Amino acid sequence: MPVEFLGMTAVSDASETSERTTAPFDTDYLVRLARAHEDNGWTRVLFAYGSGGAEPASLAAYVAARLPGIELLLAHRPNVSYPTYAAKTFATLDQLSGGRLSVHFITGGNDHEQGREGDTLPKDVRYARTREYIQIVKRAWAGTEPFDHDGDFYQFKDFVLDAKPFGGRTPTISFGGSSDAAYRVGAAEADIYAVWGEPLDRTREQIERVHAEAEAAGRAEPPRIHAAFRPIIAPTTELAWEKAHGILDRIEARKGALGGSLSRRHPIDAPENAGSQRLLEIADAGERYDTALWTATAKATGGAGNSNALVGTPEEVAEALLAYYDLGVRIISARGYDLLDDAIDFGRYVIPIVREEVAKRDREATPDGADSDGRAARARTAVAALGDTRSVLTAARRVSEP
Repeated sequence: MPVEFLGMTAVSDASETSERTTAPFDTDYLVRLARAHEDNGWTRVLFAYGSGGAEPASLAAYVAARLPGIELLLAHRPNVSYPTYAAKTFATLDQLSGGRLSVHFITGGNDHEQGREGDTLPKDVRYARTREYIQIVKRAWAGTEPFDHDGDFYQFKDFVLDAKPFGGRTPTISFGGSSDAAYRVGAAEADIYAVWGEPLDRTREQIERVHAEAEAAGRAEPPRIHAAFRPIIAPTTELAWEKAHGILDRIEARKGALGGSLSRRHPIDAPENAGSQRLLEIADAGERYDTALWTATAKATGGAGNSNALVGTPEEVAEALLAYYDLGVRIISARGYDLLDDAIDFGRYVIPIVREEVAKRDREATPDGADSDGRAARARTAVAALGDTRSVLTAARRVSEP
């Protein structure tokens, strides 16, 4: 099965490691960053949501009008609009982009951040609201007749959406979370379930949980799995780790310059959301896992979102990603600490390796499907063969200095 790659958009080049050098709201940088993904093999880009940030649907429409190929993943919090309005917004954007839209629903794991826009519901209740919200959006997209709704959170009568998504399609719905409530809702309603990059054994546990909840919800097929990482690559292993420790030093320096906090949206200590708690638990237990996973960046940022790194050469990072693919991960999210240059480097030097090896697995699969042990064994053999290409790739590679 093909593998997909998700990148990140932004209106400035600020990151955990550095102050911005662009304008605070730089549309030229936004388009340049999205184009770097489109030109270097990425499948889609995320338009993130924050209480004080730019409105992501507008940014997605702006990019869609200027770039013809890249797909769009729009982050959306159900507390900020009524579901009928959201269904209309999504359908309009899908039409404007020619059917390139997916929607990532964010329930919200931080009470204080949710409260900034008037959301005072407890977290588990927020998940119940999100499920009702998604169900309404899907019905509005699919239905041709007016319908009434009398739910726990929303009530309306005689609604029909005339502005349908492009070509009669249903935009893909993405969802994430690591709490019991999140697993139940996302496994029942989403097309894609997103997890943050964890060690392989912990990722396997999450995938099994999502599949079990999907089966309990009566689904014939579970959601596809999306895993997120921060890649740190360089031409040699030694340079990659030197670069990684330089990034960690800059995170700590940036944190110090900002008074010990990197973001108003996420506390460094004692995060409320289960996903960040898991990342910090893993970081406390060890700094390095499997072949390339590094938890020091997650620990330094308080487990803020996508924060575990994969460190190594492009071949080593590709090998690590293939191990996640063999677990069942089908969408890989990758975001560097220099958004633009790292998107180019990852697209040029990692994505082609992963895609080639995934295609090789598909070609080698038997008609009735190979067992997971057989796929894993072939994967290890294929990855070992990548070493033969290292000298050629290294000679051609352009990787930013640490």
